[in-house]
Amino acid sequence: MSEAQMSEDDADLAAAAAAAVVNIRTTTDYLSPYPDQVLENVLENVLIFLTSRRDRNAVSLVCKSWYRAEALTRSELYIGNCYSVSPRRATDRFKRVRSVVLKGKPRFADFSLMPPDWGAHFEPWVMEMINAYCGLEKLYLKRMSVTDDDLSVMAHSFVNFKELVLVCCEGFGTTGLAVVASKCKQLQVFDLIEAEVSDDEVDWLSCFPESGTCLESLIFDCVECPINFEALENIVAKSPALKKLRVNRYVTLDQLHRLMVRAPQLTHLGTGSFSPSENPAEPEPDLVSAFAACRSLVCLSGFRETVPDYLPAVYPVCANITSLNFSYANITAAELKPVIRNCHKLQIFWVLDSICDEGLQAVAATCKDLRELRVFPLDASEVNDGPVSDVGLQAISEGCKKLQSILYFCQQMTNAAVISMSTNCPDLEVFRLCIIGRYRPDRSTGEPMDEGFGAIVKNCKKLTRLAVSGLLTDRAFSYIGQYGKLVRTLSFAFAGDSDMGLKYVLEGCSKLEKLEIRDCPFGDEALRSGLHHYHNMRFLWMSTCRVTSQGCREIAQQVPRVIVEVFRWNQSIQEGENSDLVDTLYLYRSLEGPRADAPKFVNIL
Repeated sequence: MSEAQMSEDDADLAAAAAAAVVNIRTTTDYLSPYPDQVLENVLENVLIFLTSRRDRNAVSLVCKSWYRAEALTRSELYIGNCYSVSPRRATDRFKRVRSVVLKGKPRFADFSLMPPDWGAHFEPWVMEMINAYCGLEKLYLKRMSVTDDDLSVMAHSFVNFKELVLVCCEGFGTTGLAVVASKCKQLQVFDLIEAEVSDDEVDWLSCFPESGTCLESLIFDCVECPINFEALENIVAKSPALKKLRVNRYVTLDQLHRLMVRAPQLTHLGTGSFSPSENPAEPEPDLVSAFAACRSLVCLSGFRETVPDYLPAVYPVCANITSLNFSYANITAAELKPVIRNCHKLQIFWVLDSICDEGLQAVAATCKDLRELRVFPLDASEVNDGPVSDVGLQAISEGCKKLQSILYFCQQMTNAAVISMSTNCPDLEVFRLCIIGRYRPDRSTGEPMDEGFGAIVKNCKKLTRLAVSGLLTDRAFSYIGQYGKLVRTLSFAFAGDSDMGLKYVLEGCSKLEKLEIRDCPFGDEALRSGLHHYHNMRFLWMSTCRVTSQGCREIAQQVPRVIVEVFRWNQSIQEGENSDLVDTLYLYRSLEGPRADAPKFVNIL
């Protein structure tokens, strides 16, 4: 289900498939009265080895015969926008699906920029799938509205169901979790990631089979309500295949110790609160020995409400750790250094900016194999200078030259530091620099940040995702349009001088699929410059820009199979301002036309 480009193996396989089909066609034209049927049978046997969905999409466009064969052999269905196609159309075409990935709201919903009742309901999809996909085994939902009834229907209908992953979903509670736990007897993966789960005062963990489970992954660190620890301990003890476990903040260090003793085979562990209970056990549990016994541990996360005095407990596993998430741990550089100095194999690191530039320098000195870094703000207000800056970014660029992805929140930055990253880390695929505060220039020169971001798109030839911020003129967008030929996802806010900025992007970034814009001076002329490209994009989001209702209406009229939604739900436009200005524009492609479940505040043009 990767979005990566065609691998060499898949490319060779596709070429072999084409050659085989040509040979078979030549032979069967003489031997069989039904050459097309024989051709499709052979093609089906080849296509089952083609896994990349981009390659499969290309295969399906060759001809009708290949279209049919590809549909019959596709077992994994990926839908990036639940409104881009109807459930019936999807199930009519793909009849042998065992795994579904379904995404709903755009990413800005995570930042309270979209009303919770906007849509993205799972109900029509699950009702269609229970009839079409009786053998469904895997379901991954992201930013969908899921109810307890939806989970109940799913749990009762798919007898071979094995994996459920709910990411940033809402609308359900512990009642729904209980049904899944009790009815899905073959469940191997049950992951709740940044989901909003209501507390129905239902003991859902005790609903798993008492005799044992098939669980390989259980993640519920986002569940903000107390749990039945005895039931959890029983699950862990009777799940011999369990490799991934992430518990919520109601699990104390004493209880974590008991779980680790029960499951030394864990490879991924989310620790919960990482603080002792109000009435700690006597004697204090030997956490150091418990971590040392988990010889397979490669991923650590959790650390909510961390008491730094207990961090030395993780020292025994640091040498093998490849992924470390401290994004909930308010720790200092001094507290980080003893942990990080032994993490030589670390490839993924998430952390709060409380570690300051000094902490990032320690990371750069040790973690030479680092591939992904995310630095989150402890305080996102604009009133202070912030604990991390260009100094930390410069250190990372010089010490972690294998870096492929970075998300960096800061309040001070320089073009020189960004340029340094572009030259030292040419393999960057994702670069997201979020300078907190509006129109922040280079802190050393006072110049716009144009040249820094220009260097990123010029020197990082593999770049597919970019988020820009700070004081930016149209020159920055001209660089992006000229050099960002592989960029698929682009985000910016409080940037640009005129419509030309957006025009540079829409006319230059030919592979652009997702474009997110906030508080920029772009109007109707800029919007019209993308008429040639909107049918290739998954979505365009514009909020608090200078786009008018008439401009949006023109787009809706001129671009077929593109849905234009406009809405104002937070009353951000004050009296006396141009009432024709659109508060929020959400444009996306769809084979189905306007959706039927739009709330009243949404106007579909």
